[in-house]
Amino acid sequence: MKESDLYPAIKTYLEAQGYEVKGEVCACDVVGVRGNEPPVIVELKTGFTLTLLLQGVDRLAVSDRVYLAFATSEVAAKNTLWRKSRKQIKKLCRRLGLGLISVQLNQSRDDFVEVHLDPVPYVPRKNKQRQGRLLREFELRVGDPNEGGVTRRTIMTAYRQDALRCLKHLSLNGPTKLAELRSATGVLRASGILQKDHYGWFERVERGVYQLTPKGVMALEDFAEALTEL
Repeated sequence: MKESDLYPAIKTYLEAQGYEVKGEVCACDVVGVRGNEPPVIVELKTGFTLTLLLQGVDRLAVSDRVYLAFATSEVAAKNTLWRKSRKQIKKLCRRLGLGLISVQLNQSRDDFVEVHLDPVPYVPRKNKQRQGRLLREFELRVGDPNEGGVTRRTIMTAYRQDALRCLKHLSLNGPTKLAELRSATGVLRASGILQKDHYGWFERVERGVYQLTPKGVMALEDFAEALTEL
């Protein structure tokens, strides 16, 4: 398959919309002009790639109406990026203001052109709830216990730090009432942490009283460095 194999389908599609279409104009794969409207530019690739994306971004300097077009035929079956990350690709193109077209090339019937996105200026909406969680976690976390880029399962969160405070107090004082633990550690969510026992460190001795499990005792050694910093 060649990029030029996509040209007839794209040309036919644009001409049906009333555009005059020409190929390879000033390094643009496809250019469509309709009246006094800004030109439509379409970049072609046999699959969705980073190169296609970068070409589209470059063409935005010429026109705001830029589409990325790529093949989705059986010949292009190895295009796993589109198959596995379709939602993320569309989100990225939407943020960049790029249009997105897939072309199903068929030998036995007409080619099928599907427009997934039209290029429109992107105005992001901030998620205030997520932003609030981000700032709360930042504020509650003690110090800077993680290096950026570490795997998620090893991240020291503010929640884990609170659980470690409870762990440390129970290791020094033995079975303790929740009210006393909350007061001594300053962990206001101590009740939820011990009752949910997300890490398997705590067990209830009697109503409102908790102690460490064998796993909790092991955690004292595993998190010895973190415990000294709290």
